[in-house]
Amino acid sequence: MTDAAFVPDSVRSTGQALLSLQGISKRFGGVQALTEVSLTIPEGAIYGLIGPNGAGKTTLFNVITGFYQADAGRRSFAGHDLPLRLKASAIVERGIARTFQNIRLFHFMTALENVMVGRHRCTRTGLLAALLNTRAAREEEAAIARRARELLDYVGLPASAAGRLANELSYGDQRRLEIARALATEPRLLALDEPAAGMNPTETAQLRVLLERIRDDGITVLLIEHDVKLIMGLCDRVAVLDFGRLITEGRPEAVRNDPRVVAAYLGGAA
Repeated sequence: MTDAAFVPDSVRSTGQALLSLQGISKRFGGVQALTEVSLTIPEGAIYGLIGPNGAGKTTLFNVITGFYQADAGRRSFAGHDLPLRLKASAIVERGIARTFQNIRLFHFMTALENVMVGRHRCTRTGLLAALLNTRAAREEEAAIARRARELLDYVGLPASAAGRLANELSYGDQRRLEIARALATEPRLLALDEPAAGMNPTETAQLRVLLERIRDDGITVLLIEHDVKLIMGLCDRVAVLDFGRLITEGRPEAVRNDPRVVAAYLGGAA
């Protein structure tokens, strides 16, 4: 990996609240998936979201990233209102990138091309310049490719992976590639949906090191994960949902010993 932090100064931590949710509710037909969930994710933190199956974690995650629209509530990001009706693409533009529980790469594109797709959000020359193959467009494309290679290196993928198709990579490397593609959008908040799912212990340990590095380099991380040991050892703060309601939030050691959390979720894992 490169030793240089890749995060632009414009997105470095200010120590302020980055994402704030107030009274977020979401219903699917007769099912109340979320009920007045309020929480604040501080900038520069790794923030964990846990709960038993059906607790509403994925629903809340999808509301945050624009894949679902909440029925009620308010949210703000980086001190600005984040309207509930914004589409996912607009959320990315505001500075929130995500990965998926089920990996969603372009499997028949190379690893480099996958990251370049994410990086194209930052292009300035436009479609016409690309079609005309102008000098400015060529130079920008070369810069995008250089940045994509830096990000592949940053997440720990070898240089030889750049030219390989995404579906030829190992499972763990595909997870890393998806993170690299999300980072290519230059997010302030990186939202990860069960990134350790399916990983072996070595891969999980490597993931932990990567996420700590991303946090230390100035990007806030939101993490849904069923690996309780990983969450409690990695996160700065943890929120716990149960039946669509927030039951507690705080430092990992306090959450781990909260009787409501032990009863609802942790049990013997506490």
